[in-house]
Amino acid sequence: MRSKLPDVGTTIFTIMSRRAAELGAVNLGQGFPDYPIDTRLAELVADAMREGHNQYAPMPGVPALLEAIASRLEARYGLGIDPQQSITITLGATEAIYSSIQALAGPGDEVLVFDPSYDSYDPAVRLAGARCVHVPLAPPLFAYDWDAVRAAVNERTRLIIINSPQNPSCTVLGPTDLDQLAAIVAGRDIRVLSDEVYEHVVFDGRQHYSVLGHPQLRQCAVAVYSFGKALHATGLRVGYAVAPADITIELRKVHQFNTFTIATPLQHAIARYISERADVFSGLAGFFQSRRDLLTQLLAGSPLRVLPAAGSFFQLVDYSGCEALSALDDQAAAQLLLEQAGVATIPLSPFYKVPPAQTLLRLCFAKREETLREGASRLRHWMG
Repeated sequence: MRSKLPDVGTTIFTIMSRRAAELGAVNLGQGFPDYPIDTRLAELVADAMREGHNQYAPMPGVPALLEAIASRLEARYGLGIDPQQSITITLGATEAIYSSIQALAGPGDEVLVFDPSYDSYDPAVRLAGARCVHVPLAPPLFAYDWDAVRAAVNERTRLIIINSPQNPSCTVLGPTDLDQLAAIVAGRDIRVLSDEVYEHVVFDGRQHYSVLGHPQLRQCAVAVYSFGKALHATGLRVGYAVAPADITIELRKVHQFNTFTIATPLQHAIARYISERADVFSGLAGFFQSRRDLLTQLLAGSPLRVLPAAGSFFQLVDYSGCEALSALDDQAAAQLLLEQAGVATIPLSPFYKVPPAQTLLRLCFAKREETLREGASRLRHWMG
């Protein structure tokens, strides 16, 4: 059988999490919490089902949830968005990304992504029949080289995908970055896909800068979000895409034949929950910063050098100071730590088309404090 993605196998996240479970390892790899969700959210899901919200939702989404999102965007960015024309509820952020790419790119087109990039971007571009152009971000700063972006853009470029806070580099885009991007796409038939699933998880007093807050970019961009990330419940698989009406029309043409609608009781429950918990998002930065700082403290003085993390659930560490790991590539280093130290991490090279020489691993700190302490203890004990 001919494969459309012959070089694509099981994701590194699945592989590491499966092996971690088999070995009884502490999983600091895949980005999901191991602590319980708010019981009120669970109650609201049950209530929605008991009330009969168990059949197909409208294709764009349950009106109550669309309106709640629109109200939040107005408060956050001063946007007067028509929820029926510009917001689409999706099967997590991944479906929003996939449907956007299928809608906006096709054969003969080019799509720019920035490596290290989340692993769903490239396959989705290729399945659209387009060519994925990878622009590298050099470690350890992972700063955008806008001259390199300008050099990569041509008449075939139809879409540029950005991600801030960025997974896995843990960096955030600033207002100057968005201005540079806006200048590049100005006057061109290019759209922007902005993956902003960690929008609330920025640290040290930083601000999240969204394409929705940029007067030029909001006219040509799709912004993608995830309730699963924001509500500590990745299994919800409820995300949404925000875009101008003309882009939303095209996105929904794909969405309706992809997932069509998203779990109705979950949508009703989330709408009620974020209405009841008006401060549910405002505390996320402090909550996760405390875990970032704890993990940093636990690894202080060890052979693992912690790189600054400006946002997201993740922390990069440089293992070049560890004698047992320094000569290994990142995948071999991650495998050794999993099998011998009993800690699952994620190597950075799978996030690159052409991986640079580097000695970095990604750790997830969206975990219980006990998990972080046990993971750090195992790492320190193994490294000696």
